[in-house]
Amino acid sequence: MAFSTAGGSAPKPEINVTPLIDVLLTLIVVFMLVVSAQKDYQEKAQIPQPHEKRTDATEPPRTVVVQLSWSHDSRALLKINGADVSWHDLESSLARIYVQRMEKVVFVRGDGDVEFQDVADAIDIAHHAGVSSVGLLSKDPEAHAE
Repeated sequence: MAFSTAGGSAPKPEINVTPLIDVLLTLIVVFMLVVSAQKDYQEKAQIPQPHEKRTDATEPPRTVVVQLSWSHDSRALLKINGADVSWHDLESSLARIYVQRMEKVVFVRGDGDVEFQDVADAIDIAHHAGVSSVGLLSKDPEAHAE
């Protein structure tokens, strides 16, 4: 085994990274200036515009109320949001209303003189038409305060 006591091995080459870091920082600054100077860099926002001549009459009412009124006949008179409907057409009318709606909720309002069987029949027909939830409405205290 041979040992060298002089410590005179050949020097290894080392890379000086100081000029490389200077070049890198200069490139970063140049890229930041180029990107911020571009016009296409801005955010684009699309603001929804209202429709022209939109009327409330074209939009169907959100709440559907089936109203049962007392009649001299054997069955109560029906109205859907104020429009007269026969018992025979009730299911098709409700199905036509709820075919495009996500909310399948109907409210049933009956006069005090209406038989409960008629209210139950209206609820059953509404379920057959695709309604998932039925709410019962009581009398309007303001309407009968006169």
